[in-house]
Amino acid sequence: MNAPTTNTTTAKPKRPTPRTALETAKSTASDAVRRTAEGIEANPLAVLVGGVALGVLAGAVIPRTEQEGKLLGPVGKRLTDTASGAAQAARDAGKAELDSLGLNKEAARDQVGKLLDGVVKALSSAGAAAAAKASNTK
Repeated sequence: MNAPTTNTTTAKPKRPTPRTALETAKSTASDAVRRTAEGIEANPLAVLVGGVALGVLAGAVIPRTEQEGKLLGPVGKRLTDTASGAAQAARDAGKAELDSLGLNKEAARDQVGKLLDGVVKALSSAGAAAAAKASNTK
């Protein structure tokens, strides 16, 4: 008797319907939006830094027009001068605060010298104790 034959060819996978494809795309987009929002909430500083970096990159890549140079040149100079002044003021205030606490180069040098003297004394004492112990065990 002849056994029934089975079809061994592989069936083509069903193509998604437009409705299914649309639902899948919506679900994927919704998940991406949710993950992005969670990432922003978890680390807003990184997002801020990334935004600033993108702005700087765009500003460096996009050429300036002559009109922008005329209009924004004085503003840029004022911003640079103000930022330089603020940085200098912060540096001076920080240095004054450290000086008032006695934290300056000379004080640090003195502290390092005292620390090294203490280390040398400790090593000397440890060496003497080891030598004494070794001579007592003979």
